[in-house]
Amino acid sequence: MNCRSGFSPIVALLMLSLNPGLQAGWADDAWPQFRGPDGQGHAVGKNVPRTWSDTENVTWSVEIPGRGWSSPVAADGQVWLTTALEAPAGEALAAEKRGKGFMAPQLDVAGKVTLKAICVEQATGKIVHEVVLFEVDEPDAIHKLNSFASPTPVLDGGRLYCHFGTLGTACVETTAGKVLWRNRLPLQHAVGPGSSPAIYDDLLIIPCDGVDQQYVCALDKHTGEQVWKTDRPPIRKQDGDQRKAYSTPLVVRAAAGDQVIIPGAQWVCSYEPKSGRELWRVDHGSGFSNVPRPVAAHGMTYICTGFMRPELWAIRLGGQGDVSESHVVWKHDQQVPTMASPIVVGDEIYMISDQGVATCFDAVTGEQLWKERVSGNYSASPLYVDGHIYFFNREGKATVVKPGRVYQEVAACQLPGGYMATPAVVDGALIVRTDKRLYRIESP
Repeated sequence: MNCRSGFSPIVALLMLSLNPGLQAGWADDAWPQFRGPDGQGHAVGKNVPRTWSDTENVTWSVEIPGRGWSSPVAADGQVWLTTALEAPAGEALAAEKRGKGFMAPQLDVAGKVTLKAICVEQATGKIVHEVVLFEVDEPDAIHKLNSFASPTPVLDGGRLYCHFGTLGTACVETTAGKVLWRNRLPLQHAVGPGSSPAIYDDLLIIPCDGVDQQYVCALDKHTGEQVWKTDRPPIRKQDGDQRKAYSTPLVVRAAAGDQVIIPGAQWVCSYEPKSGRELWRVDHGSGFSNVPRPVAAHGMTYICTGFMRPELWAIRLGGQGDVSESHVVWKHDQQVPTMASPIVVGDEIYMISDQGVATCFDAVTGEQLWKERVSGNYSASPLYVDGHIYFFNREGKATVVKPGRVYQEVAACQLPGGYMATPAVVDGALIVRTDKRLYRIESP
């Protein structure tokens, strides 16, 4: 399904300078947040390999204790990631936490969870810090595809910001591994935490879209104190499960003014980052449990609408208030992911569905250019590195394709375990997290 609305030439010119996600002070070889420096999956690498195995093109690998689907982040010779060490729950507690609804068989329960930040030396793979951040007795159940440590931390100025949803948020000084502050935000996730935070200047911006309440807040990154809090727009659905969301903010810096775009249940909203004031909103329908991070290019943002009826929407940036009728440029409603984020390369946008169908569109018009089945199931988001797009599936297979208006597969390779986390790219190497291990993959 496609629809078009006209572009404002003035807005288009203003938005040509948009620089999504870039934070002052990040080094060129850093990978400081989910999906990299721009937050959109683009990496600058040198001879990053297109094939590997557990023995080929592996500089080092290290076993990571516990379970966590947070992506690795890297800077200053360090790689950081979070993990959860889970103590088993007794039968009575497990039955209580799962409940009796249709979701019960899909839920995992732990008796106690220890949440850690782990630092690995980038050159050698040696674990140099294991920092205990929170210990939580009898946490709520999570979805079997989730973990207690799924949100990706953020590196900024020698500090690591770790977020575990309502289980806690903490700041770690990266040289000594010292905890500087902790905070906890009230929320009921229903199936566990998912949203990663984003940095804007001195603020840590966090979506809090639960079954009980929906808001966005910003913490002072130096102290952990709340600076602002903004409630989400009213949601038609009364069922709490259809009011929750797990998306990650995208900061867009532009000549027309900075904004942070955060999809949620029913609405995608843009906020003024310093104050939390809502700038514009679009009603995308009845979607909820949104996971993919938005991307921005060509004067537009592209969002996935979540569960029920997943759609990819292209929305023209700018405007004020409810711009649902005026700023939606095009939509597509087939094989749209509910977990992996889309990626824009040049004039095309690419996505991979949960079941492994990759699709390419003209990013401006929404014209579908190709659709191909790529084997496996997908949660990790694609990357664009050295002129190639990398897809990573939950069965441990990576598929490399050439971007363009015709599908061209270049390579496919396999690692033991599976990819739930999106890899990082730093110093010409892929930093890859599987379900058990962390790898540094690079050409000799």
